[in-house]
Amino acid sequence: MYKTTYPKGFPKDFLWGGATAANQVEGAWNVDGKGITTAEVVEKATDRKKMSMDAVTTDSIKAAVADPTDTRYPKRRGVDFYHHYKEDIKLFAEMGFKVYRFSIAWSRIFPKGDEQQPNEAGLAFYDRVIDELHRYGIKPLVTLSHYEMPINLTLTQNGWASRATIAAFNHFTETVFKRYKGKVPYWLTFNEINTGTWGFHETGAIDTTMSKHDQMQIRYQALHHQFVASAIATKQLHEIDPDAKIGSMLARMQTYPGTPNPVDVQAAQLEDEKNLFFTDVQARGEYPEVMNRFFADNDIEIKMAPDDQAILAKYPVDFISFSYYMTTVTKADAGEQVNGNMATGGRNPYLEESDWGWQIDPVGLRITLDEMWDRYRKPLFVVENGLGAVDQLTADHQVHDDYRIDYLRKHIQQMREAVADGVQLMGYTMWGPIDLISFSTSEMSKRYGFIYVDQDDAGKGSLKRLKKDSFYWYQKVIKTNGDDLA
Repeated sequence: MYKTTYPKGFPKDFLWGGATAANQVEGAWNVDGKGITTAEVVEKATDRKKMSMDAVTTDSIKAAVADPTDTRYPKRRGVDFYHHYKEDIKLFAEMGFKVYRFSIAWSRIFPKGDEQQPNEAGLAFYDRVIDELHRYGIKPLVTLSHYEMPINLTLTQNGWASRATIAAFNHFTETVFKRYKGKVPYWLTFNEINTGTWGFHETGAIDTTMSKHDQMQIRYQALHHQFVASAIATKQLHEIDPDAKIGSMLARMQTYPGTPNPVDVQAAQLEDEKNLFFTDVQARGEYPEVMNRFFADNDIEIKMAPDDQAILAKYPVDFISFSYYMTTVTKADAGEQVNGNMATGGRNPYLEESDWGWQIDPVGLRITLDEMWDRYRKPLFVVENGLGAVDQLTADHQVHDDYRIDYLRKHIQQMREAVADGVQLMGYTMWGPIDLISFSTSEMSKRYGFIYVDQDDAGKGSLKRLKKDSFYWYQKVIKTNGDDLA
């Protein structure tokens, strides 16, 4: 008889937790031998609805490298997780985290990116972080490249535009795989790899003065180098630590057709294919045919070494992770545009928006989970989802963030529905369990956390950590394995 039952809740081993990035929380940018990264040369934005993370030139980078302060570069200071990690991990444990996603800063291990010998002080720092997580029974989920690389590789070889960066990156990955063997069960290669189509922040390549065609050429070539490096890292991990798993990471940009007009439906379909192309390569091990036509139509040539395609095919990732913040609308004749977390498209009149103009669409999360499960049949992991908001600290040092609870509740409800649909979902690490420096604008006032950090946009404050109302709500969610969302 055909099976007619379905899951009524989250799996017992569901991985609840939170996610951060080194360049947004660690600080200590020039401590213990660390080198400067691409994230630390991008100035704070002047308009919170216009992301400026790719507005760099060779001259602006050299000026930033010569600047010994963090005044214009807030990611250099983060929220000082480097010195507060024990306190912060204790708070994560109090919430009941099963997993904590963080990134290893390549430049802490290899300050210039291409040294032969690693920086022991950098390796030792992550030893301490990982050991502290294990002390509380929290599993590490480590991102190998989260929007940063040593700035030296940009200045000497234009980042991932150079094939030489593959070898440098895989020397780094081999080093950390061996160092943390048996201690890190889950790894991710490149954070939101598809955003490399936007440029510098992800590729480390300077292309701001190029034509649109030349920008596309250099960005897709850089991304090919990352695909190869990701496959090699997968091979390395499977050989060094066979019990560990490695995944890809996509900025999921679900788009809807603006009208039932077949032209709009087809335009939305193409946008979705272009978004999922990256996961196709990393999870299926091959370039999809639709992108071959896209490259030909746009006069883009991907230069490959003779064995590149074989490497991609032989070493696909074990699971697929993605971020989910918003959806957009695609029309053949585009109207008013919205912009958020790298997703650009038409405004959906049925959705609300955050203070930063990001449209809020919980049902879209279920839609994308169902579609990605049907497409790949590999375990899925929602590793970013959250609400950036302007939190108000009351006179008695409280933060009543019911709006954040409401946002997360609605998204978790839709994840539960997707599990009932049959999706194999590994876990959920909401973005920014502790307030951090915004990636897109380098603001501190764009807060995501369950934990309030006393620091303003100018870097002033005590750095004291305070629990918001959402802290206790998420604690209850984890304790009940998602059954109690009230």
